[in-house]
Amino acid sequence: MEITGINQYHLRYDMADSFRPAWKPGFEQTEHEVLLFELETDTDISGVATASGFAGRMDYLELAEMFLVGEDPREIESLVEKMDPLNLWGPRPWHFEVALWDIVGKDAGKPVYELLGGSSEPIPAYASTGERQGPDERLAYVDDRVEEGFEAVKLRCHGDDPSPDIEVMRRIREKYPDLTLTMDANMGWSVPMVEVEPWSFDDALSVARELEEIGNIGWLEEPLDRRNYAGLARLREKTDVPIAGGEFNNGVHHFREFISQGSLDVLQPDAVLATGISGAKKVAAMADTHGLEFAPHTWNDGLGFVANLHVLAATNANWCEYPLDPPGWTPESRDFLLEAPVTAENGAVSPPDKPGLGVELDWDLVHELDES
Repeated sequence: MEITGINQYHLRYDMADSFRPAWKPGFEQTEHEVLLFELETDTDISGVATASGFAGRMDYLELAEMFLVGEDPREIESLVEKMDPLNLWGPRPWHFEVALWDIVGKDAGKPVYELLGGSSEPIPAYASTGERQGPDERLAYVDDRVEEGFEAVKLRCHGDDPSPDIEVMRRIREKYPDLTLTMDANMGWSVPMVEVEPWSFDDALSVARELEEIGNIGWLEEPLDRRNYAGLARLREKTDVPIAGGEFNNGVHHFREFISQGSLDVLQPDAVLATGISGAKKVAAMADTHGLEFAPHTWNDGLGFVANLHVLAATNANWCEYPLDPPGWTPESRDFLLEAPVTAENGAVSPPDKPGLGVELDWDLVHELDES
């Protein structure tokens, strides 16, 4: 089998309602932008994967063609090594690794999770919010999620004053004493052209102390910069709240450093953004070896979510992040390029069981929206 070409589709989908992501204060998102890549082969099999909308450049596509066209897509490890220069010359190449796995799974007639040694058992999910909201709005959100069977919820805490978000956590804890709560500070990375003052160590410790009082906290996510290994380790020593991170750390070696310096309790690589599927599986094994939790980041589009879902199905992860914050961020807006969105049933998510990534794309919509 041989890769014969790469197709790129630049998609902008108009969302039914606006969305105000916590990591971009003051920004109102009205469309979901993604780049879809399709790896064609000399058989009737092709593999698909997506990257964030800001990641695409035509010269990047040309570079990817240089490294992939003419190669056997089943040689994933060697192709990942060959694509390493893309980390220097262009955006990260992990979505191409995901597309390779899609091809291999389709060629074998098996879902990716099965090739990784996993099963189709439902994975407990936590409802992951994206906006900062007040207590009344968030309590209504949690009411709906608990009714749907979710046993954990992640809230956002971003900006100079975290006290309103702490108050939301307190109000939810009063009503739901047994609900697992996690908090995402989004301080591990910054968004271009968005000015947010990063937390100091004392800021992060103060929030952690507040969370200790609230109790039953799954973790505090990205309270400091993703490369501040020593600061995260120091914070971890001074609080009983588990510290999580790693969604944007580029490559498995970053997670080796997290472990070496004792920086995190919860490792959160994203297969599309940080490690690829193979690398995420390695990080999961590292976490298991060192008694740490593995809970990958999944906040992207439907294909990115599915890629991480296959990894989760092949590991001992306790939770699957299920991005959901209506009316803006719904399964329909998140998974718009799929024929059907990935849904949660009774607070759990099952991996698609068809070959490869196991999902069908709405190709009519893809061609209709394509701006490439």
